[in-house]
Amino acid sequence: MPVTADGLPETAAPGDPAPPPGLVVLGRFDETPGYAVNRPQGSDSWLFTWTTGGRGRLRQGATTTSAAAGDLVVLAPGVPHGYGVEPGAEHWRFWWVHCQARPSWLPWLSPYGTGDGMYVVPATPAALHDRVGAAFRRMLADARRPSAERPSADPDERIAVAHDSAARELALCALEEVVLLTAAGARERLPRPGLDPRVRRVQELLDADPGAPHTVDSLAAHVALSPSRLAHLFTRQLGQSPMRALRETRLRHAARLLEGTDLPVERVAAASGFVSPFHFHRVFRERFGMTPGAYRAGGSMVGA
Repeated sequence: MPVTADGLPETAAPGDPAPPPGLVVLGRFDETPGYAVNRPQGSDSWLFTWTTGGRGRLRQGATTTSAAAGDLVVLAPGVPHGYGVEPGAEHWRFWWVHCQARPSWLPWLSPYGTGDGMYVVPATPAALHDRVGAAFRRMLADARRPSAERPSADPDERIAVAHDSAARELALCALEEVVLLTAAGARERLPRPGLDPRVRRVQELLDADPGAPHTVDSLAAHVALSPSRLAHLFTRQLGQSPMRALRETRLRHAARLLEGTDLPVERVAAASGFVSPFHFHRVFRERFGMTPGAYRAGGSMVGA
């Protein structure tokens, strides 16, 4: 039996379960002091929140964050969480979406991971707020599209459930736009004080050609450093070794090829710099929680 917005509470309360996995459920709330939700078991789906006014407070495991206008906060499934109006705030106005997120979103979100499966993308530039808001409104309209499962929908409902596959895909496409806009906008604003220009140059080399046979020696030669000095400097400033950064860049490149081309998986591996298809399958599954074939087929992103 299909789930409808009629079967969901207008406002989640302590003890209310999260929507079942596999659905796209969303709404826009403006809550007053005292509003709070606590889910000791977490959720089976991802929760995306984007604040448009007031302040909220979200907890995921042992990690807590405050959310103000322009902040995107994402909670991964399977971790105890809670959220509500921040103490002292007059209200919290926010969009929220429960869904199974697309695997391709993880590289955009991962720089903003704060621990325990929480991702905080702060301070979306004000110039992007209208576009992000429009994406949420489009998502809501697509979720309310009449379908065979539900011929009509009440436009005044606070909660919408995307029923058919077209509505779900359209809603997820709009949410993907939100993720890209907020993550890219925040990334452009993140200050990187003291980042050595040689480290930045190595990053540019990896991004420009992830499939090239890079080594620490070849990268060091490009920036006139010894391999040991580059490895130390890169790791100290970016928190990972050059080769670990290269593997991450190659995996992101492979994910894009799987999404946007019909190349066989073996050719995707080779084009992304992986000599061994077996090794590619293993590290891809470790990174994305599924095989390359399952990723191409549209499997769901799992927690990092």
